[in-house]
Amino acid sequence: MAILLLIMIYLAFISLGLPDSLLGAAWPVMQTDFAQPLETAGLLYMIIAAGTILSSLASGWLNEKLGTGKVTCISVALTALALLGIGYSTSLAWLIICAIPLGLGAGAIDASLNNYVALHYKAHHMHWLHCFWGVGASIGPIMMSYYMVNQGTWRAGYVTIAYIQFSLAFLLVLALPLWAIVSQKTKTEEEHKVNPDDPKLDYEVKPLKIKGVKYALFTFFFYCGVESTLGLWGSSYLVNSKGLSAAMAAQGVSFFYTGIMIGRLITGFILLKVSDHQLLIRIGQITALIGAMLLILPLPVMMSLVGFTIVGLGLAPIYPCMIHETPVRFGKTHSQSIIGYQMAVAYTGTTFLPPMLGLIASYTSIAIFPYFALAYVIAMLIGSEKLNEMMRTRIRE
Repeated sequence: MAILLLIMIYLAFISLGLPDSLLGAAWPVMQTDFAQPLETAGLLYMIIAAGTILSSLASGWLNEKLGTGKVTCISVALTALALLGIGYSTSLAWLIICAIPLGLGAGAIDASLNNYVALHYKAHHMHWLHCFWGVGASIGPIMMSYYMVNQGTWRAGYVTIAYIQFSLAFLLVLALPLWAIVSQKTKTEEEHKVNPDDPKLDYEVKPLKIKGVKYALFTFFFYCGVESTLGLWGSSYLVNSKGLSAAMAAQGVSFFYTGIMIGRLITGFILLKVSDHQLLIRIGQITALIGAMLLILPLPVMMSLVGFTIVGLGLAPIYPCMIHETPVRFGKTHSQSIIGYQMAVAYTGTTFLPPMLGLIASYTSIAIFPYFALAYVIAMLIGSEKLNEMMRTRIRE
């Protein structure tokens, strides 16, 4: 039963990844169709992210009222409706309306499933879970590129993925009884070395007052800033600064998501033998730093594509490692709330950092893109190292 449910959770994360990369891949063409300036994509991204923040913050309450299974079903159906609406939108106003449920659905899935897997499954499953998000995020631009090349439209990409989401929502409805069965049989204490009575953790304090939580939030803020910036503006950068066609640029952005996917698949296998999450996070951040520096150097366009891939490989272990460490670092008593906060702050980074780049680029040039990406990676690294230092101090105490 646990394996069957895990398969359904993996499928749900594919569905979570599918829409995430569509807007960035399609925007060079959508921008022309809707006669909008470059920065409008940033506005849409902000609206999607705002919905995600709200549903992430409400994830604890939603799970308590409905349970993870029902929250996941409803959220997938909501994203399917939103994607279908975008595919048939005739104006910017409709895009804005459809962006709201798209964000609400994504945030609820993300926070709920991350906490469920952190509590009920081993660490390598968390990485493979996010690897499947990478599968969805990689397929999205490839499908969009296919439809733009063969049918000359971005709309078919949105509509097709909407129907995939509806199919998954139906399967999740059928799988609803599995959630209760697995929750009853899984012993979370065996999966995490977390003792609710650990004197080193004050479980009476509010989640945001626990030592290290704020540095974790800071790291998530810039992690999602990097990921969403490359996903949203990477295609526009490759078209306008590197001279690639829109279809080729969409495929180039898929290399970034493929790097995330492959990196998380490999990390899952590494964690079968090695359990040092902090080391994996540090290696990932240094790798992302190298990839971002490649984007800045005046190299041939193929090296830019290599840079995108290396940044993806570097980002791969960071998010799932930090999520799975949440119950260990801060206690499972507060894990759902803290993971919800982490998702909310992460999507706050998504809300403000890419649009800020788009706004500045509209007055200057999209050529500033790699410099912003590098700055976000450096900020993420600083936050993570500060968190690690605080965790080491707590252990010594």
